[in-house]
Amino acid sequence: MTRYVSQVFPNKPLGTDHYSLKLARETDIADLAFDFYHQLIEYTVMDVRSEEDFNKRHIPGAISCPNGMIKEPSSEIKSKIVVYCWGPSCNGSTKAASRLLHKGYNVKELIGGLEYWVKEGAPVEGNALDSPIYWQFSKLV
Repeated sequence: MTRYVSQVFPNKPLGTDHYSLKLARETDIADLAFDFYHQLIEYTVMDVRSEEDFNKRHIPGAISCPNGMIKEPSSEIKSKIVVYCWGPSCNGSTKAASRLLHKGYNVKELIGGLEYWVKEGAPVEGNALDSPIYWQFSKLV
């Protein structure tokens, strides 16, 4: 029987070069999907978009935590967290990751966010799966 190891948090030391440091704080769709498929998600997957958008469509098993603002204490949040927002044009997950890192969490940002999760054909859940996978400018005005 093959024993799979998490691709997101592989528990192996990384170097100190630019690319190793980048891997320490980012993960991609393929790695998260691998862990999802092999049931290796022993960390929190956090959607930092609005709760309304989360309810429409999100990664299965993710929790809604707009802007990464955790209501302390929260038993559903593990010490390791993967954050995501809309996609590459959104820095909401970067802001949330910074906030969470400074609170002592081990955080990685999902490159591509929900947009690329959907584009790659990974599973989603929610009550409006046909809703746009992009944030809506009209909501700002």
